[in-house]
Amino acid sequence: MDTEKFKMGWLMVAFDLPTKTKREKKNYTKFRKFLLEDGYQMMQFSVYVRPCVTASRQKTHLRRVKVHMPEEGSVRAIYITRAQWERSYIIHGSPAKEVPPEDLPEQTLFW
Repeated sequence: MDTEKFKMGWLMVAFDLPTKTKREKKNYTKFRKFLLEDGYQMMQFSVYVRPCVTASRQKTHLRRVKVHMPEEGSVRAIYITRAQWERSYIIHGSPAKEVPPEDLPEQTLFW
């Protein structure tokens, strides 16, 4: 078994934040900007992922999400191991075409 595939992985953050008022829209934009600046990439609308090479890095980034979380709305964070990520299915368009999942960035492969 390739144990490296179970040590490294992705922290996925999915969120539902209200956007009816100006203040809510500002909070949504601020949270989204935080995620991008903290190394997350948009996977789908309101779903962002970030590579994490250790459990302590995962905890660090989860703490940061909690600090930047707006008071309204909800956030769900899920850690996905590299092995689980590689078994995911990504399907585009019609007719359906399956594509492989993203690799961990090269920089994380050195750690």
